[in-house]
Amino acid sequence: MSLTPSPSERIMACPRFARLVAARSRFAWTLTAVVLGIYYGYMMVVSFAPQLLAAPLSDGGTLPVGVPVGAAIIVLSWVLTGVYIRRANSEFDALTEQVLEEHAP
Repeated sequence: MSLTPSPSERIMACPRFARLVAARSRFAWTLTAVVLGIYYGYMMVVSFAPQLLAAPLSDGGTLPVGVPVGAAIIVLSWVLTGVYIRRANSEFDALTEQVLEEHAP
């Protein structure tokens, strides 16, 4: 048995690593809640007030309001994914590098 902790054990015990994991998880769950709230909100409107989304976008038009609203929801999901990627590539990757420099062999 080795008395020296392995690199992974040292990293797992690092307070900075714990803060990184907590911040990343909190941010990911927040974005997940936003996306799910929007999707489920849309589905609730479809289920309980379909006339709101079935109304024509313009007088005499055939395109219902629900189509651009649905497209906007998809685009918003892409934007939020981009927000996560940007933060992951800047803040989270920098913290990961700091942890690895401190504790890796």
